Formats: sequence, structure tokens, C-alpha cells
Amino acid sequence: MTKLLKKAALDYHMQGGKPGKVEVVPTKPYSTQRDLSLAYSPGVAYPCLEIEKNADDAYKYTAKGNLVAVISNGTAVLGLGDIGALAGKPVMEGKGLLFKIFADVDVFDIEVDTKDIDKFIETVIEIAPTFGGINLEDIKAPECFEIERRIKAALDIPVMHDDQHGTAIISAAGLVSAMELTGKDISKVKLVVSGAGASASACTRLYISVGVKPENVLMCDSKGILSTSRTDLNEAKKEFARDTDKVTLSDALVGADIFLGLSVKGAMSKDMLASMAPEPIVFAMANPDPEITYEDALSVRKDLIFATGRSDYPNQINNVLGFPFIFRGALDVRATAINEEMKIAAVHALAELAKQPVPDVVKKAYNKTEMSFGREYIVPTPLDPRLIEYVSPAVAKAAMDSGVAKLPIKDWDEYKVELLQRMGIDHSIMRSAFTSAKADPKKVVYTDVGDINILQAAIQVKQEGIAIPILVGERRIINRLTTKYKLDIEGIEIVDNILAEYEGKRKQYGDMLYEKRKRRGLSNKAARRMMFDRNYFGVAMVESGEADAMVAGTNARYADTMRPALQIIGKRDEICKIAGMYIMNTKRGPFFFADTTVNTNPTAEDLVDITLLTANSVKGFGLDPTIAMLSYSNFGSSDEESPSKIAKAVQILHDEHPHIMVDGEMQANFAMNKDLRIERYPFSKLGNRTVNTLIFPSLNAGNIAYKILQEVGNSEAIGPIVMGLKKPIHVLQLSSSVREIIDMTAIAVVDAQRKSVVLD
Repeated sequence: MTKLLKKAALDYHMQGGKPGKVEVVPTKPYSTQRDLSLAYSPGVAYPCLEIEKNADDAYKYTAKGNLVAVISNGTAVLGLGDIGALAGKPVMEGKGLLFKIFADVDVFDIEVDTKDIDKFIETVIEIAPTFGGINLEDIKAPECFEIERRIKAALDIPVMHDDQHGTAIISAAGLVSAMELTGKDISKVKLVVSGAGASASACTRLYISVGVKPENVLMCDSKGILSTSRTDLNEAKKEFARDTDKVTLSDALVGADIFLGLSVKGAMSKDMLASMAPEPIVFAMANPDPEITYEDALSVRKDLIFATGRSDYPNQINNVLGFPFIFRGALDVRATAINEEMKIAAVHALAELAKQPVPDVVKKAYNKTEMSFGREYIVPTPLDPRLIEYVSPAVAKAAMDSGVAKLPIKDWDEYKVELLQRMGIDHSIMRSAFTSAKADPKKVVYTDVGDINILQAAIQVKQEGIAIPILVGERRIINRLTTKYKLDIEGIEIVDNILAEYEGKRKQYGDMLYEKRKRRGLSNKAARRMMFDRNYFGVAMVESGEADAMVAGTNARYADTMRPALQIIGKRDEICKIAGMYIMNTKRGPFFFADTTVNTNPTAEDLVDITLLTANSVKGFGLDPTIAMLSYSNFGSSDEESPSKIAKAVQILHDEHPHIMVDGEMQANFAMNKDLRIERYPFSKLGNRTVNTLIFPSLNAGNIAYKILQEVGNSEAIGPIVMGLKKPIHVLQLSSSVREIIDMTAIAVVDAQRKSVVLD
């Protein structure tokens, strides 16, 4: 763990004025005395009495049906081991965060400070009425087996120990895919397991459930093969003991078809891999370093299928593909358990999804033009927005078919729509941007080097592989800040543009600016002098190809940062105006607001350009834009100047760009409420589509709207994203946080990756 990562992680958990990663948010009105009388005394007595008469009414009147407990005693926390219940709390909060962002499942994390199995089980059972499901987490083996078994037997709600079953479900999906790709008969393959802990045991059991024969399995612990001749095996290991003369992992792997590694780094040698059967399947999932590296494995066998738990190799076996969606499906049918049938249903749903055409949003996230079912794509990626509509319904149906569902789903199409509406399909926009940026990082210039947040962000983007940062500014200022805050900027390029050593560059860049502006009253001498300005110098680096993008403006006026960009790089030839856009991340998914930063009072023709630029940008995030052009009037109800220019812009767009899904002018409520729009204006081109992009009639309207939504709606604002420049220059909000700077850097890198894309 590097010092930088440690500091960033600690800062992350403290930032925002609220330590930790989760909070409780009211879901009902509470602003009036009447609201409070309904929420608490005396009104709350009525749901209490209803629940007293019928316990199932707790699902009707409380949050129980969407509430999961993530419970641990801290005895096996990640790779940290037995660190105690309280020390494991950040992990449990993190698990809760993943439940929420991937499947909209609410979580209370509960840390039980005991290693006594009976006390732990008793505690969980006694608090269980609060919850609709229980996710056991980070409990060491072999105790975890008995704990899960006894709690499941005692309760009538879904219970799952994810450390056991999560890896099992995802890797089993990969196994099903691998069997199809290799054409091997799962009933005949030989499986060798390195590791005999909770995950290894659960994986092996599930592999047997999907078709592997028990007699074809050999499991190995740190002392060798689990054989019936050994006298040191506990009850959990005896389940997998076989009558065999093989002693070591190396012996077992000769002629084996599958290697399942849940042990330690380096457990598998090249010679071991070479001894396996043709087309071997290697799941090397030791954390954080696999039993054999991807590079070593490929150097030995070109015919293998390889998977790990890491995101930087193909075929990541990531538990987040499973647990959020499994619990989502179980909760939605009010399942009384998570049984074998439900786990197998999740396996086959994941395997089926892997065979489907990969959507553009996923390809863009991984910076690939082609992703398809094959040896390097045997399970979906965590960023696939379709996971919730594949896995959750499959689990829910299996619960119904196996008789553990108390609230069966009647309309599956409607259920899938509800799932997508619950989540939106786009909470992963920034995650996709980061993944894409990491796949092909670009050189990004930062000019606000006197801002400590800029320096911290530059260090983090380098550390995380998001971008290759270049700091343009006085080295003495940078050194003073790095010394004061004990920052390590080793390996980051610093360009002190005022030093004599950069005189040649100032001349080169000044001459370039002079050629562009000599007929606009700029002298050559003045142009060269302007290169002492960090922003001019940084923009010139991008224009000359010595950098790919620039992120600036945290300590300067928007116009002062944009001026060098317009003078040196300029707008794209096919448009008349540049524009600014914000991404507003809301509970209903992302919305794209434009123009929010540049054009004060755009003309109809300007609005056409703004709309085209915005549509192109939205497509760049892997989404299809559905655009409403806003006004205080609806479809000609006013002939004043503002609505008239919008109506004119819409007409131009309909005539010249009929494939773009846009309409207006319309009021915001009709844009956001499609049922209202259909009822009142059935002729609208938008039909029953959900609007995700809003074009405002003026800078005033756009700027005010996004700031109100940001504050009152508790929505995250990402931007401003500058649209229409020939090369990526992005302007930060004043006093941007480290996180906002990193977000904008990722967008700038993705923008640079797409720089060859032409405007529609």
C-alpha cells in the first residue's frame, strides 16, 4: 500500500463533512407538522397495529423489504485477516455502497464483536426481524460454514455468505462459458482446486451442481492433496478428500482440464500449467496476485482460457457481478432463502449474458471497438448495465419455481422495466469513463499548479493510470506545496514555462499564435510574451501535439481559461459556436444540460449547433440522446422572442437532422413527465421516450437550473464539459475538489481518445 493510496483512501473516507460512505435518507415528506404526526406519534401507531395483526405487513409499511444487513465479526477481512469487528466496518460500509449503486438495495452494516459461534448466531437471529435479507461477510473458515447453515435454518429470509458463494457463482458462470468454448463435456473434465477455504469449498460444490463429477475433483491445501489417507483433515476438508495416490498440486495437475486457484501467489508454476490437458481452463484468483500471472500463463499455453480477480486482465471474476442482483431478485419475490436453484439460475444468467452482443457503453468503457463472447470474454463486465435485468429476474424466477417465493412476479416485462427505472441505466457513466481512460491514458496538462487540489489530483491520476499528468507552472511554487503537504510528485513532468530553458518553446508557440491572430491585431512580440502565461503555454502544448488535453480553471474565471483555447485551438470548422454541458447524476439516472456555461443568449442557429454538439457528446458516453428544448411555453403557445427562436431551431433540426430525437419548445414538466406529454401533446416526436438531454434557451436558465438541481436535488454535477473545440480543453469549476478534478481528467482523456470523431 503506497503512501499516496493510504492518504487518498483516508481522505476519501473523511471528506464531505460526514465520515464514512453511507447515510440514512428519509423517503417520505417531513417538512410540516402533519408530516411528522404521520411519520411518528400519533400516526405511526396505525402501521404498528397492522403489523401486530399480520407480520407480513412489515413489508408494506416499513423499509424491511429493501433492507439487507451486511454482518461480520471481522475474522477474515479481505486480505487483512482477523482484524476485528470494528476495523472491518469500512469494508462493510463499502459492501453496502455496492449494494446500493448496483441494485438499489439499502444496507445497514452490523459489526458483531464476538468470535463465539453461538453468540454470533444468536445475535444475528435476534436482529433479523429488521431485515429483508442477510449478507454474511468476512467470517473465517471453518466457522463460517456452521454459522451460515444454522442461520439459514433458523430464518425465513434470504441469507448468504458472499465470500463463499459470490466467487462460486461468478466463476461457475465462467466455467459454463469455458465448457461451451472448448467443447468439453463438463461431466468428464478433471478439476484441481488449490486452496481449501470457504471460497474454494463453495466453488467446488457449485461446480459439482452445474455438472462436474465429484470423483473428478482433487483439492489441495498447504500440505498437499486432500486424500483419504491423511489424518489431519477437519470435517469441512473431509468432504473433498479422495482416494488417490497423488500427493502434490504438481501431481494433480498432470492431464487436468481445470485449475481453480483460491490460495496464494505463485502456487502454480509454468511447468504445472504445461502439464495440463489441451485447452486448459485456469482460474487463478488469489488476491491480489494470482497463482500464476497472465503473462507467464500465455507464454506457456496459447490454448488456455484464463481468469483472475483482477481488472487489468481479461475475464475478471468479480463478486459485484452477483450479490447485488441476487439479493435484488430474492427481495423482490420476498424469498424465504437463497437456495441452490437460485444460485444456479444466477450462474446461467451470467453465462447467457456473456453471449449477448456487448453494448456500446461497455465497449467505450473498456476502450475497445470489439468485445464478444470468446476466450477473453467469458463473463460480463461489472459495468454492463444489463446485469440487473438478466440476473435479478433469473434469481426471482428460480425462487418462484423452487417454492421459496412469497410474492410471485406476474408480469416479467413490467418487472424488468421496474428494475431499469429503479436504477436508471447510467449510474456507471463515470465508472465507464475511468475504465476507458485507464485503457489508453493520455497526456493531460494542468496549469493551476498553485492549487494543492490540482497537485493531489495529478498524483492520483498518475497513480491510478487515468492519465499522464504534466504540470505547467513555476517549479518553486510546486516544490513549496509538495514540501508543505509532503506530496511525492516523482515521475510527473514539470514544465516551468518562465525559465530560460523554455525560451525556444515560447518562441515556437508564440509564432504559432501569431500566425493564427496576426490579422486580429496581435503582434509577434506580444504573442511570444503571452507564452509566459501558463494557460496560453498549456493550450499551445495541446495544439502542437506535445499533450493531448488540458484541464484548468480552478482558480480563474471561465472566460480567462477559455480565451487561450479559442485563440490557439479554435472551434471545429463545421460549427459556429462552442458550448458547455453538465452531466447531472440523479436518482433517475443521468441528465445532460446545455448550454450552461458559454452562450448568454443564443440565436436559433446557435441553438442548433448547441443541440448537435450535445447530441454528439451524449453519444460519446454510450447513450442515445433524447432531447427536449425548453421554454416557458409549449409548442407555439407563445410567440414571444425566446420561444420563437426555440421553435425555429427545432424546425431546422427536424428538417436538416431528422434522425436526431429532439422536440420543443416545451416546458420542463412536459419534458420530464412523458405521460403528461403524451396526454397533452400526442403529436410530439419524442413519443413515449424518456428525455435525458435538456437544451436551455439561455445561459441564465441553464446555469440556474443545474445549480438548483445540484443543491436541492442532491445531484452530482459533472462538468462543465466544453464542446466544439478542435482539441480537448476542459474548464473546472472554481475551487474544484480533488474528486471533481479527477472526474474531469477522465472525461478529458476520453475526449482525447475520441478526438477523431466528427460532428453529426
